[in-house]
Amino acid sequence: MPIEQQRLPRFAVLIDADNTSPQIAAGLFEEIAKLGEASVRRIYGDFSGPQLKSWAEILQKHAIDPYQQFAYTKGKNASDIALVIDAMDLLHSGRFDGFCLVSSDSDFTRLASRLREQGADVYGFGTQKTPESFRQACRRFIYTENLLPETAPTSSEDSKPKSLQQPSSAVPILKKAVSQLDSEEGWVSLSTVGKQLTNLVSDFDVRTYGFKKLSDLVRKTNIFDVENADGGQMRIRLKPKTISATKR
Repeated sequence: MPIEQQRLPRFAVLIDADNTSPQIAAGLFEEIAKLGEASVRRIYGDFSGPQLKSWAEILQKHAIDPYQQFAYTKGKNASDIALVIDAMDLLHSGRFDGFCLVSSDSDFTRLASRLREQGADVYGFGTQKTPESFRQACRRFIYTENLLPETAPTSSEDSKPKSLQQPSSAVPILKKAVSQLDSEEGWVSLSTVGKQLTNLVSDFDVRTYGFKKLSDLVRKTNIFDVENADGGQMRIRLKPKTISATKR
């Protein structure tokens, strides 16, 4: 008998059109495909006006269902309310393993917390300006700047992702992750460090610092020894001079 293929986690993708650029659509669904299956794809906004015309033009291409919310009253966001109501309905259907909330609006902080309280995984997608409260309410938060389409590189150096922050700004969180994974002689598995980083900071992403691999970011900081252990697993440790400086 053939072995039954394990089903991918099912996600409900809910997009706040007023706070999300349509330029990230392709990158968004590529990113979600790394997590599981985007079973439900819904977008909320007033598509009767010119503001969301660029979204309306690509909905069919990405199989996104538009949920029209007329802006009857200025300053009252019916789209946010509709998104929250649908999220709770989908949660109680019991058909989904998690949710992808696409917005930079802090109003969705409580929704993210509530979904996680019920055992659902929540992945947030928004700009770097997204308030920390919403970012930390998600299991993981991905900056949409990292999902923008890449321009054709003119050289091998240009093929790296455009950095949103300097690699040096990643040093404190890298050191913290390594210090929490005590081992003999200070060596820790790089893959374990990667998992610890996402546990510590929901929005950690090597692309934010201009790299595609964690190992490249670690090397760039120049404060870690890096080697391939038995079995080909990469491991790292703080360089002795760095440890001495830290203890002073």
